[in-house]
Amino acid sequence: MSACVPAHATDSAHASRDHEAHAPPPGKPPKFPRFRKFRIAGADLSASIAVFLIALPLSLGIALATGAPLQAGLVSAAVGGLLAGWIGGSPLQVSGPAAGLTVVTADLIHQYGWRTTCAITVLAGLAQLGLGCLRVARSALAVSPAVVHGMLAGIGVAIAVAQLHIMLGGTPQSAVLDNLRALPAQLADVQSSALSISALTLAVLLLWPRIPGRAGRVVRVVPAALISVAVATAVASFAGLSVTKVDLPSWRSHALAGLPEGPVLGIVAAVLTVTLVCSVQSLLGAVAVDKLIAGRPGPGAGVGRSDLNRELLGQGAANAVSGALGGLPVAGVAVRSVTNVRAGAVSRNSSMLHGVWVVVAALLMAPALELIPLAALAALVMAVGIQMVSLNHIRTITRHREILVYTVTTIGVVVLGVLEGVALGVAIAVAVALHRLARTRITHSEEGGVHHVRARGQLTFLAVPRLSRTLHLVPHEASAVVELDGSFMDHAAYEALQCWQDAHTAQGGTVEVTGRAGARIAEPANGHPLLDRSLEHGGASHSCCRPWTAWRNHHCDRPQEAPQGEGRPSGHQLASGISAFQRNTAPHVRGELARLAREGQQPSQLFLTCADSRLVTSMITSSGPGDLFVVRNVGNLVPLPGAESGDDSVAAAIEYAVDVLKVRSITVCGHSGCGAMQALLNTPPGGAQTPLRRWLRHGMPSLERLAAHQKGWARLAGRAPADAVEQLCLTNVVQQLEHLRGHESVARRMAEGALELHGMYFHVGEAQAYLLTESPDDVFDQVTPSPHEESPHEEPPTRVKV
Repeated sequence: MSACVPAHATDSAHASRDHEAHAPPPGKPPKFPRFRKFRIAGADLSASIAVFLIALPLSLGIALATGAPLQAGLVSAAVGGLLAGWIGGSPLQVSGPAAGLTVVTADLIHQYGWRTTCAITVLAGLAQLGLGCLRVARSALAVSPAVVHGMLAGIGVAIAVAQLHIMLGGTPQSAVLDNLRALPAQLADVQSSALSISALTLAVLLLWPRIPGRAGRVVRVVPAALISVAVATAVASFAGLSVTKVDLPSWRSHALAGLPEGPVLGIVAAVLTVTLVCSVQSLLGAVAVDKLIAGRPGPGAGVGRSDLNRELLGQGAANAVSGALGGLPVAGVAVRSVTNVRAGAVSRNSSMLHGVWVVVAALLMAPALELIPLAALAALVMAVGIQMVSLNHIRTITRHREILVYTVTTIGVVVLGVLEGVALGVAIAVAVALHRLARTRITHSEEGGVHHVRARGQLTFLAVPRLSRTLHLVPHEASAVVELDGSFMDHAAYEALQCWQDAHTAQGGTVEVTGRAGARIAEPANGHPLLDRSLEHGGASHSCCRPWTAWRNHHCDRPQEAPQGEGRPSGHQLASGISAFQRNTAPHVRGELARLAREGQQPSQLFLTCADSRLVTSMITSSGPGDLFVVRNVGNLVPLPGAESGDDSVAAAIEYAVDVLKVRSITVCGHSGCGAMQALLNTPPGGAQTPLRRWLRHGMPSLERLAAHQKGWARLAGRAPADAVEQLCLTNVVQQLEHLRGHESVARRMAEGALELHGMYFHVGEAQAYLLTESPDDVFDQVTPSPHEESPHEEPPTRVKV
């Protein structure tokens, strides 16, 4: 059954059909579905094992780094996998003891003891449950990324310095500065056996992923973290080295949470710190996992986006249970989550299964775990700490001019502590934002007898003295151009500029006020001559100045020039448009275009559409540079192979896109009011064979298809097509998709399952896009509209029935 449906309604329409297919006939009671058997996909099973092999050594290492009982790491890994995996809103995120919580937990254990630390973890979990119920998870994303990455970098430095003492055979202190001061004495008293085991662990950890060739691809199935600890354990056991090893006391003596003991304000601050770090790390991890899923081919299609409020509830429940059972605080763990996604997991079952494997290991593998040297675990955790100081993040933050926030946060976490460092970083981030808001650069120059005053930035009352001084540098009776390049102007700046303009004009001078095209400059609600003159000279104050604004009927330009010909834009308009791009758009896209120039184009789609000037492909698809490989011609026609008679332009584009660019989908997009379809219907046979008529012969199969399906016309929004032209536009899309299948490269890639074909129809008058789904007999049939969640600020979407 063929159907035209809006892009946003496809999935819900299928769900509606499925619901109707299983609905009971009238007059009969509904049949309750049978309880579906619990099934585990093979991809989830293999992914859970891969995650478990990483989680086991890391959980023990993080417990060692915090100074907690080693069983606590296993408890939190099991609870995080089972409970957070079951309840959480990010299906493929894996939770457990996280390196980002190491410093916080170690400090709490040092101050309050283990049982009170467990109680703080329980209270933090309850706080997360409350925040999840209040649905405030999105607000955590408002924290500056520079603060978050600076916090993680500071924690990574603290972890690395502390674990260095264990690698050298010593015992770390609770504070980073104490560890740094004690490092010279520790270097003078190195235990060679511990140092050799640590060096071996780091060497295997570094070299294992870099084994070349086919052998490397095979052995990399085993995680480097597991193999490095296993090799170090084997060497220490067979060589008989005297090193401190893992000591797992009996589970019967495992300490559970107790009543919190200590000053109330200290306990409250500790709960807030654990809640903050756990929540931010987990929520940002969920967002990152969504990006990983969207970027992987194949299995990510059925995995929904993360529900951040539900994820907060899952993390809160896991922390409450983990703390009650004597486990470490739980958060989303980046290393395990990335492994889970890359291993091909398709549901939350993989995370839950990994928790099951941790439980099995904790109960049955205790003798084997007690052979692991502590120096090997310390080396593993130190490597994780070093990786938390990401050079990629530093480059990104530097590019966005937030390196000061990052540096202050990192130093604050290292010197003062996590909560204090984050608070300091937030304060610096706010100060930087206020500085940028208040910072305005105002310059004066003279070019060819015309005085130019340029204001870069926001014009507020703080900038009025500088603005006034600069404006008064313009001599009386001189011609002046005031260029406002900003997005906001308050009333004080507005009045200052207007008063100077009136005075300068009264003294015989001329003033032209221009703005940044496409960016609105705010001003008082009442109209003012300044606004009118700004609009006349291409000012940025008019709401119609947008990148998609047409030249024709664009009233932001003062000169009302007579058009050259019937409705054709002048050469001045083209030059003006190019100038606006260079001034306003080019600075924003230059970095991305430079990257595309270096890496080459890698579009995901071939988009074949009509050459009609009303069809702006980037606008109707919300795409940018490098997204679409676009082919346009009259009528969005795809000639059959060998039918172009010397002009193989379309076939060449298809072959290049499919075989060279390796696009994953091809879309044929038609539109309403297509002149080519009108010509097909209205042009009588015979006559002179002009280039246009020779080209339109490739649309004759669409005309024949229309004649063969006269009784099966499509329906749009409950109505029949307005006329035969609209029906031919729809039929032509279906026909050109069939022509595409006749191309050898397309047929081959489709047979491999590596290419999809899509049809699309754009109604110009309604600004509505439709997706076209074909049926075996190419008959358009009605699709029942499905419920749609509508925004309270938007009109209901157009329903499409085909």
